[in-house]
Amino acid sequence: MLGSSIKRLLSVSTFDLLTPSRIDLNLLDAKAVDNYIRTHKPEVVIHAAARVGGIQANIESPYEYLTENIRMDSNLFSASMEYRVPNLLYMASSCMYPRDTFQPMQESQILSGALEPTNEGYALAKLVATKAVELASTQYGLNWRSLILSNLFGPGDHFNSDKSHLLAAIITKVEAAKRTNAPEIIMWGTGSVRREFTYVEDVAEFIVSKIFSFKDLPATLNIGLGRDYSVFEYYQMVAQCAGYLGKISADASRPEGMRQKLMNIEVAQKLGWRPTTNVTDAIAKTYDWYIDSVRGGN
Repeated sequence: MLGSSIKRLLSVSTFDLLTPSRIDLNLLDAKAVDNYIRTHKPEVVIHAAARVGGIQANIESPYEYLTENIRMDSNLFSASMEYRVPNLLYMASSCMYPRDTFQPMQESQILSGALEPTNEGYALAKLVATKAVELASTQYGLNWRSLILSNLFGPGDHFNSDKSHLLAAIITKVEAAKRTNAPEIIMWGTGSVRREFTYVEDVAEFIVSKIFSFKDLPATLNIGLGRDYSVFEYYQMVAQCAGYLGKISADASRPEGMRQKLMNIEVAQKLGWRPTTNVTDAIAKTYDWYIDSVRGGN
């Protein structure tokens, strides 16, 4: 999703843009990654690839979320180090923050406590990679940095699969309920936990604006909306967008993860981070994209 947004913005630039798909380049194949970097010798690497999934997928496959992400990151970092790629931007995640910590979360709180068990494998992989980026930059004088992203959503998100995150899953549920005239939607958890979601196009625009100045960024930088909403509020916003009038019922037996995840974005704001798309408009854009591109306009 994020990589596609960055690609769209850069497609009108004068860059010689390399955008291999997972079919073109398997990041789990160390030899293939080494050969790709050696052949193309990029000046900038924006690493937005990862094995991602929703809460149930993370609970069921923590080993794969840990090991596959570490392998992908290690392969790309090793090749980029071998051929001295000077500029690299890594996409880290707010799930790296401790489960029990004060809000909004500041970059200095990373590694200050135990992780949320429901996504521990993924979070550990992101922590390892973020630290590797920081150490490489410090030791070798490279412009390697990490952005700690909130949950993202927008065109290109994962729908109808175990990769779906909260908002994409809600959009799928609400659209299906409206289409079938279902009187009720079952919401996982109590609906009271709070999450921060940022529109993907805003993040892509910020990344593109910094493509010549990674060196001016700190080692790690929070990028988020700076505001959170409860899960129930997200259901309400999507239902209103879709015109769904049915009941939203909570299933408290289902897992819901951390009580709150909201990041402090003061440092990013000083560096020019200004998300311009409000949540309701962004949900409407994403819903329309889902109807047109996934549901085929039906």
